[in-house]
Amino acid sequence: MAQLFLKRIDWLLVFFLLPILTAGLFTMKSFTPEKGGVDFFSRQVIWVGLSLVVFFVFSSIDFRFIKRTGVLVTLFLFFLFVLTALFILGKVSHGAQSWFDFGGFSFQPADMMKLVLILVLAKYFSRRHVEIKNIKHIFISGLYALIPFLLVFLQPDFGSAMVIFFIWLGMVLVSGISKKHLLIVGIVGAVAFASLWFFVFVDYQKDRIVNFFNPLADIHGSGYNVFQSTIAVGSGQVVGKGLGFGTQSRLKFLPEPETDFIFAAFAEEWGFVGGVIILILFSLVIWRILGTSALGATNFETLFGLGLAIFFMTHIIINVGMNLGIFPVTGIPLPFMSYGGSHLITEFAGLGILMSLRRYARSAHRDAMRNEFLGLQ
Repeated sequence: MAQLFLKRIDWLLVFFLLPILTAGLFTMKSFTPEKGGVDFFSRQVIWVGLSLVVFFVFSSIDFRFIKRTGVLVTLFLFFLFVLTALFILGKVSHGAQSWFDFGGFSFQPADMMKLVLILVLAKYFSRRHVEIKNIKHIFISGLYALIPFLLVFLQPDFGSAMVIFFIWLGMVLVSGISKKHLLIVGIVGAVAFASLWFFVFVDYQKDRIVNFFNPLADIHGSGYNVFQSTIAVGSGQVVGKGLGFGTQSRLKFLPEPETDFIFAAFAEEWGFVGGVIILILFSLVIWRILGTSALGATNFETLFGLGLAIFFMTHIIINVGMNLGIFPVTGIPLPFMSYGGSHLITEFAGLGILMSLRRYARSAHRDAMRNEFLGLQ
């Protein structure tokens, strides 16, 4: 039994994840907590431990039951209810009512909603692969994403709302839906936005949108965080200032160095070389996820793996782009590195489900890949 469990785990994936987790912890360790302040390092060690427990426990469970329509509908409705409850019971932090505060810890349900949406869309598209070219599937699947999107957007948590949108868009693209139909929907959306811009939005609303997408245009206001982030990344130069010598984060110039801007804090200490290594490790993690999804026993497993890869890539691209000053600040955490338990547990829960389903991977696919690697075909 134990041997079967060990075979179920992609240990190469774990091997690539460990240095990313360690990099996040080392970066937080370099922050000197103020008297009475939060010791992010110690807390994150606990979250990492709990997340790894979730990963291995989920890997040991037979998650094929998750494909049942009744189970997915129940999960989807439950988290919609939880998101709705935030407007009454949620804690306001940084202007967004996105958290449940339980005293010792907080929980952000939008993270789990992203994972549930991936499962729901994987189920929807796997059941309709024969007639997937029909344009109605863009609108029906879009409705599944639209409801949580609006609930999250109204908190307002624009970053998580955008992740939900990109999960839907990415899974639509890989599901085989006609790109012509998707283009038509995109054009309609662009025309609607242009109409709002020219005929509805007033000047101050336009200014907010422009500042959001180009924060460096106002470095003393909305662009201050990004400006400090780009200074931190640039000051790291090639090999960095060394562990614990990142002045931007230690002297409190860099805001939120443990969450939104942890990549900038890391790059300041480890430089261009360290940043490239982290991005390579993230790429290898995505590669292992895609490799597992390619061997899925059914379309559901394959689509779930692809959706999980899209989830991670969206977070990585937006967060790193935000730290480099090329994307707006959206409050998106960097997977496995940013401080926090909600996103970390969600990430490892998703990987645990993937490892569970990996047990039933198609052996024919595995043999074909091995023969190709050995040059036998």
